[in-house]
Amino acid sequence: MPNLINLPSHDEDGQVQVVVEAPRGSRAKFKYEPAEQTFKFARPLCLGTAYPYDWGFVPGTRAEDGDPLDAMVYHDMSTYPGVIIPSKAIGVVRLIQKEKGEKWERNDRLIVVPSDEKRWDDATALEKRVHQELEQFFVIVVMMTGKKVRLEGWEGPKAAKGLIQKAVKAYARGKK
Repeated sequence: MPNLINLPSHDEDGQVQVVVEAPRGSRAKFKYEPAEQTFKFARPLCLGTAYPYDWGFVPGTRAEDGDPLDAMVYHDMSTYPGVIIPSKAIGVVRLIQKEKGEKWERNDRLIVVPSDEKRWDDATALEKRVHQELEQFFVIVVMMTGKKVRLEGWEGPKAAKGLIQKAVKAYARGKK
């Protein structure tokens, strides 16, 4: 089995690949452990909180926090940890976070949809209520971890594609 972190960021058709870590409805955070090539329980979410959509990462990328780029797959179903969803990037939620005693660091959230999705092309055009609910989820999900989160707004597909390109380049530099 290949290490999922090292898969290409895009498939042969040019679609962004997202590896699911925590499926929609999960009340626990799972994290892929590349050294063991397994998904491990990381922590429970706060009481009453569940992932609203599949949550995962874009392989072959390195975000500013040193991890693969985080991605929320905005769609109507749930899958399973380890499933790879060919996707199109429709936006990004800009945020920064910090742990106690540390400085603020960027930890943006990529918003994608399955590649054959026809209903949504731009995350900035999603209903205001969807924006508010996802923003609150991103704040609540780190509650009880000692981290603080500051939301900085939403951007569309152009910014999302730029974020992916930057993270792909950072990953390539790290492999050299």
